[in-house]
Amino acid sequence: MYFVTSKKAGYVLFCMTPSGRGAIGLSEGRKVHLFERVPGGEWRILQEWNATDCSHTDIMIALGECAEPADPQDLLALIRQS
Repeated sequence: MYFVTSKKAGYVLFCMTPSGRGAIGLSEGRKVHLFERVPGGEWRILQEWNATDCSHTDIMIALGECAEPADPQDLLALIRQS
């Protein structure tokens, strides 16, 4: 899977999955957020952690070896496996 860099207010980095159903963001406060897009196009945070515990870069590298799941919530399982 690859990620498409975009912009989101309050985030230093915001990258979407190829389908746009999921995303990873690094907040200005150094929190990593895993998102899913909900009906209406808004983003809902599925998981949050400190960037010092697990960086957004490490997650995107690990997910680069995986196919994008149909359900963004399945990204959590892929992250836990890596």
